[in-house]
Amino acid sequence: MTLGTRPRQRLTLAVACMAQGMMVLDVLIVSVALPAMQRELHLSPAGLEWVVSGYALALAALIPTGGALGDHFGRKRIFVSGVTLFTLASIGCALSVSGAMLVGFRVIQGIGGAVMSSSTLSLISEAYPPDARTGPIGLWAAVSGLAVAGGSVLGGLLLSVFPWSSIFWVNVPIGVVTVIICLAAVRESREPVPRSFDVPGVALSASGLLLLTFGFVDSSDIGWHSPVPAVCVAGGIVVLVVFVAWERTAAAPMVPPALLRTRGFGWACAVYLLAYLAFSGFIYYVTLFFQNIEQWSALRTGLSWLFFCIPYFVVAQLGKRLARWLPAARAVGSGCFIAAAGMLGMSQLTTTTPFSWPAACYIVVGVGFGLMVPAGSSAAMAEVPSGSSGIGSALFNSCRQIGTAMGLAILGSVAASVILAEWHRRAASFPPAERQPASQLAADVAGGQAHLVAASAGQDLLGPAIASFLSGFEAVLLLAGVILAAAGVVGIRGLRHLQMPGSSQPR
Repeated sequence: MTLGTRPRQRLTLAVACMAQGMMVLDVLIVSVALPAMQRELHLSPAGLEWVVSGYALALAALIPTGGALGDHFGRKRIFVSGVTLFTLASIGCALSVSGAMLVGFRVIQGIGGAVMSSSTLSLISEAYPPDARTGPIGLWAAVSGLAVAGGSVLGGLLLSVFPWSSIFWVNVPIGVVTVIICLAAVRESREPVPRSFDVPGVALSASGLLLLTFGFVDSSDIGWHSPVPAVCVAGGIVVLVVFVAWERTAAAPMVPPALLRTRGFGWACAVYLLAYLAFSGFIYYVTLFFQNIEQWSALRTGLSWLFFCIPYFVVAQLGKRLARWLPAARAVGSGCFIAAAGMLGMSQLTTTTPFSWPAACYIVVGVGFGLMVPAGSSAAMAEVPSGSSGIGSALFNSCRQIGTAMGLAILGSVAASVILAEWHRRAASFPPAERQPASQLAADVAGGQAHLVAASAGQDLLGPAIASFLSGFEAVLLLAGVILAAAGVVGIRGLRHLQMPGSSQPR
């Protein structure tokens, strides 16, 4: 039986949404499980960050390659390969028995996710004409919010009964169903004249991002007094400068010049990168606060994220209606400003704050991201040249992953520096017998394990450990709010020439 255009469009949209949902589900479900991994695998602060950053870094480095592969060999074929690898790597993560093994499979999972994620928006763009994409892209973004809710709650439920490894088994049935539907219903598409692969560009960008991320993450463990983090960060910057120079002279650059000349695409990518740079630190440190400091269960922490997820889903689902009267610049900018206000509010959280305050902050952040994500996604893809939807979708999604990897690395480094400085300052006033044990427990304090510190060295250290962690917690969320506000300014200034599809206002 041959599928008609409309059923094929709907099934293609379903496939793209399931893949996007699986990736977002993985992010939140892993975040809820971080404290359990930290305890059972004895992960240091840097090791814990690598569980997130190793995955995000592989995504960021290879998503552009996945988009180019899709344009060259066929978006459906490459998409199916990515989903398959992501699913198999999830099984490897579930079977991991050490931190190094888990991080290794997370990197492989990120490679599969890069290939898969690079094609989700391009599948939608190829299935729907330009004037009909706003609704499907809005649904795609709304599903992300639903997956956030599902990830947080499902993660909490699983961890209340099973060990942390159970969270990775969730991806397996979703991956299998996605592959089956894609093979049966999605039409193959590719660029008529495929571009050559920019192997040096891919190698330079991946190496630069790896060095930067390694430097910032490693500083969480050993601090900036060691030359290793500083050398890695400096080396990463140099390599990325070389990458930019190479892209300007390469015969077939990784980033097509025509794509960069589309103003809306470049500015939307910048907003996405900054927004997820801030959001990665928000997720990470809020989770550590509730589970490690407040001693909440994984289920209670997961349920608390519903206050973010439900507003996100509702607002994102209204994206098509909002596009009729709210231009892209205003939707993206106001979304970032609203989310920034929520993060700034969350930075004032303490152990005595009633839950009504973080609940309100969750809601505000959810509304802001619900405005920003679909509007920014539609703005990015609106001006992508014909035949480049694969690389366009890939580059746009890679900005989110670069933001996630670099955000957690940079914000984690800031938090660790503030926490350790405060802890050492407080430890200087401890009785002499407690100073040496306190110094040896500094990494646990930076990871938010204040109660473990108290159990190891005495209850007198619980208060100073919590206060030290909260100093870094506040600094990170204040910085995240400032970054989001900067993203709002970028969105308003960079996208003011562009109206959302369906808007009745003149260009």
